[in-house]
Amino acid sequence: MNEYLLTYYGDDFTGSADVMEALVLGGIPTVLFLEPPQPEFVQTYFPGIRAIGVAGISRTMTPAQMNVDLPPIFMALKAFGAPLIHYKICSTFDSSPTTGSIGQAIELGRALLPESIVPLVVGAPALKRYVTFGNLFATAGGQTYRLDRHPTMSRHPITPMDESDLRVHLAKQTKGRIGLINILQLAQPQADLQRDYQALIDQGCEIILFDTIDHCHLRTIGKLIWEHHGQGPTFLVGSSGIEYALTYHWLDAGIVRENITLKPPASVDQLIVMCGSASPTTKSQIEWALDNGYSGIRLNSARLIDPVQSAAACAESIRAALNALGQGQSIVLYAALGPDDPAIAQSQELAKQLAIQPQSVGAMLGQQQGMILRAILEETGLRRACIAGGDTSGYVAQQLEIVALEILNPIAPGAPLCRATSRLPQFKRLEIAFKGGQNGKEDYFEAIRMGYAG
Repeated sequence: MNEYLLTYYGDDFTGSADVMEALVLGGIPTVLFLEPPQPEFVQTYFPGIRAIGVAGISRTMTPAQMNVDLPPIFMALKAFGAPLIHYKICSTFDSSPTTGSIGQAIELGRALLPESIVPLVVGAPALKRYVTFGNLFATAGGQTYRLDRHPTMSRHPITPMDESDLRVHLAKQTKGRIGLINILQLAQPQADLQRDYQALIDQGCEIILFDTIDHCHLRTIGKLIWEHHGQGPTFLVGSSGIEYALTYHWLDAGIVRENITLKPPASVDQLIVMCGSASPTTKSQIEWALDNGYSGIRLNSARLIDPVQSAAACAESIRAALNALGQGQSIVLYAALGPDDPAIAQSQELAKQLAIQPQSVGAMLGQQQGMILRAILEETGLRRACIAGGDTSGYVAQQLEIVALEILNPIAPGAPLCRATSRLPQFKRLEIAFKGGQNGKEDYFEAIRMGYAG
């Protein structure tokens, strides 16, 4: 039997860490890499692992960019011989025909495995993401919204969600025929569910979406996927709901025999937080931190994307951060305070004046944030940091030249504290958390400083 059960590529950085967390908590030793590793390297430096991830940024790519970047990564993952290759997407289905196209990724995956039916599992109850009769719902601020009415995703600056039926949304990105296994079918005996699944395949469906409301649904889905596709190779698409589903079944079936026990790390005196997310959740976390002794440093995002002013703006932010840290405070650097922050419109307006494409603004700002954080860490020698924002996390990780991540402790679902392996010796054992915009309770940053959830 192949020692690897699954390999995966995450279309953003925080989502990639989310999958690692789900696998490790389900008893599957996993390492997350920033670039596809060679099998010999993994066997030498990370013996005993059973799942391999690669953190990417395809959520911000055009289809043309995906055509260039994704096939070599998929081939590298296929080389490990795992029966399942997972293209991990955000549980809010961030995508459009022109940016982060999930349909395009499916086309590329099916070209790699042309006979593969693509199971699509988006719901992730642990993250309060639910799919019913093909429609996606997500919780924000204690209230659950259909995604086209969600306060963040319906107004997303790059990929606004104006359609909650995932079949309709995805059909704009792929010509592949899409089927659905709904919540009523999931309540059937397994034999009847297998019959319905095979019927969709016989009808010519190339992508099969699963409803998901609770963990019982995930357990059922995991059993079906493994029994139908466990000999592989199969290309899967979805959120970390796929990993929760599979690990439930692997434990039930005895393929995995025990959970992994993680020991919380010690607390640190000071924490550096870098925020690129403008979500309401991150806004409340920034406000909690500022109300509880953290020093807040607002980044001038408009100046940071202006080639003429960016160097001076970086230097000013670094000086302010070092001054606050020198006084013994933890710090939060942030580019926006919620989705209604005027700074967002100001940056967008400046981008128009400078003829910068809208999808490039986030990349430019993320790179600047990475350089700021790197300079602060190098100057202070602090060993723990937190990044808020999926796209921001990817660009920061590149600036820190992180090669791989291993989970230290789960703090909030989908946002664990990790240990980094970096090409740079000063960051070799850096402890770092990469948080999606909508993950975590309001005291999440303090939980990272303490090393465990309160």
